[in-house]
Amino acid sequence: MRRLQICRSLIGIAKVAGLAALLAVSGQALAQIAGTKHNLGSTGTGQNKVTDTAEVCVFCHTPHASNTLMTSAPLWNKNVTSTTYQVYDTNVSSTIDGRVLQPGAGTGSVSVACLSCHDGAQAMDNIINAPGSGGYNALGVDSGIDPSIGRNYSWVAGGRVDADGRLTNGGGFIANLSTDLRNDHPVGIQYCGGGQSSSAATGACVDPDFVAPSNGVINGAQVWWVDTSVGTTGRQKTDMILYTRDFSSVSSGPTAAPSVECASCHDPHISNGTTFLRIANTGSAVCLACHTK
Repeated sequence: MRRLQICRSLIGIAKVAGLAALLAVSGQALAQIAGTKHNLGSTGTGQNKVTDTAEVCVFCHTPHASNTLMTSAPLWNKNVTSTTYQVYDTNVSSTIDGRVLQPGAGTGSVSVACLSCHDGAQAMDNIINAPGSGGYNALGVDSGIDPSIGRNYSWVAGGRVDADGRLTNGGGFIANLSTDLRNDHPVGIQYCGGGQSSSAATGACVDPDFVAPSNGVINGAQVWWVDTSVGTTGRQKTDMILYTRDFSSVSSGPTAAPSVECASCHDPHISNGTTFLRIANTGSAVCLACHTK
């Protein structure tokens, strides 16, 4: 009887622990974007937030009338401006060609979506479809407001953002990358140090200092990623995601090829640390996932 009581107690403890773990996981799932610095609404926990709306997703996404002309980011709710970025070129490396990092219909790097906040030249409240009904404006501005300023939301004092909603740097933090990207990791470029050695999906990298990407077909489209999820199959959120781009205008390689973008290393929706890295960078794990050094 004594043993039976002990067993029942242990089972009860296990059930409570299991429920607690489940609730913890659920809490993490619910937190996600709302619990990160990318929540710019009034409920945000970061320094940069507005007082005008509690909506979380609206500063990046809209379910209707999204911007499909300047970036391929899904349901993008910002009027991405035709910004000219200074990027790496062949003077730095013969395998780096950043000329493709420009906004434009069907040609722009998906990274311009990230830069629509992080270049410091565009207002973070330059949104097309404002919260509620009747707030649509294709320019992303209120009537009479300069397009580069946005909707003129009220930003909470003490944040790293100016009065017009543009990101600033300070306190040891770099959020405003500026439009000169020559001191940042290249984006909008072919992976593999200039592409793959073969047009086949399984082609090794031209530069052996790069890890050959994994590949697969999702919804009928060829996709690539650098596998960091040991013991799993298929593409995972914790893998380094490579974005399919057309490089035929800047390379003799295949038309569709894997591209390095901001979101290759960063997942803007997770609350795993302050830098949104897909995996922890302990021992330079993020760098070594792609670079064989």
